[in-house]
Amino acid sequence: MSKPSIPKGTRDFGPPAMARRQWIFATIRKVFVKHGFLPIETPSFENLQTLTGKYGEEGDKLIFSILNNGDYLAKADEGALEAKDSKKLTPSISKKALRYDLTVPFARFVVMHRNSLTFPFRRYQIQHVWRGDRPGKGRYQEFTQCDADIIGSTSSLCELDLVQVFSESLTDLGVPGFTILINDRRVLAAVASAMGVPDERLTEWTVAVDKYDKVGLEGVKIELEKNGFSERVISGMETLSEINSKTNSFDILSQLTEFIKGNEKGECGLKEMELLLQRAKNDGIVAPQIKFDAMLARGLDYYTGAIFEVKVADSPVGSICGGGRYDNLTGIFGLDGMSGVGISFGADRIEDVLEHFNKFPDKIDQTTDVLVTQMNPVHCSEELKLVSQIRASGFSAELYPDAAKLKKQIKYANDINIPYVVLIGEDERNSGKVTLKNMFDGTQMTILPEEVVKNI
Repeated sequence: MSKPSIPKGTRDFGPPAMARRQWIFATIRKVFVKHGFLPIETPSFENLQTLTGKYGEEGDKLIFSILNNGDYLAKADEGALEAKDSKKLTPSISKKALRYDLTVPFARFVVMHRNSLTFPFRRYQIQHVWRGDRPGKGRYQEFTQCDADIIGSTSSLCELDLVQVFSESLTDLGVPGFTILINDRRVLAAVASAMGVPDERLTEWTVAVDKYDKVGLEGVKIELEKNGFSERVISGMETLSEINSKTNSFDILSQLTEFIKGNEKGECGLKEMELLLQRAKNDGIVAPQIKFDAMLARGLDYYTGAIFEVKVADSPVGSICGGGRYDNLTGIFGLDGMSGVGISFGADRIEDVLEHFNKFPDKIDQTTDVLVTQMNPVHCSEELKLVSQIRASGFSAELYPDAAKLKKQIKYANDINIPYVVLIGEDERNSGKVTLKNMFDGTQMTILPEEVVKNI
């Protein structure tokens, strides 16, 4: 028999890890609810055609396709099969795929349920997604996203709302040194145009710029040169990098205004970025917690306006959150004119960051409040009654299932961080009392059973 294993890029989560994850989810969910977002869920897999073509060529390569049921080769494209053309073959053997993110399924959801929704619609969703990335630190093939979207409004107040959600959630989670990076796709397009990037090559240029934080300016220049971009474009990247090195976001915006002067859409994007930064400042969200980043590109094709990314200084992983505005996403499903903006928290990466900086709250993995020990298997009615009373008072309690040695039962409580242990030995049974032991400081008291709850 082979040794049991799990696929690369996936993880098992035991009780301590699940306690941490549930705390992360609960903390973020609390902020979502406070801002008026409503919960939804969508299937773990979608029709393949729903997902393909929405994430760019690179993103499409990472989608996990699901083979058709039964004899999936029965209707395979024989020409593609013989030619070993996997791209052409896939649609004939796979009609479904695991969702790549929560945003495209959300757009599909909005189109299908538009008659029962009230717009602007504020939704949150906490579910798994799957991507065929190469596994690495902070990069998994199965992970959980916590999304919030506002769809049905073009107001920039929606962007402010989501920046507030970022700030409040990450502060409540205790994430140290985080920065909310913002930019606008219209500004990026205007910058590219000012450099001389042809319209038909904008996506290619954006993909190169998106790697700036990983490969630096020289790495971006090398890629642009390798892909045949002009010297004007390459030198323009040096100018853009110099502008972006300013520490004050408003200074960056001012210099970019001159750089893209005359580009109406780009100037509109810059004005909205300035307004967003000013409103955030009025709300107490200031540098270094928020910064305009002219190099922020975000690789997804569906963003059309503001884009967001959250990074943590000295973090072992890359960005922990992202998002942006999309004007055309529902249009691909037949519903035009429905603009939306959304953000996503990468729960797994947030977990990695909090663990790296040792920022999880103490005793977060504590589950049971009280362990009632069992000394005699014949007489456990008092123990059962006490467990029920403790649970009825809102605390969690469990009765040790076996009349094992007391040392073993105490060790069990200690190993899983149970803070209180109740002992009912012969002396306690004869006196009608119980002994309550505090596992943190070792103190204990002999009290009436009905006094246990008020002493924990």
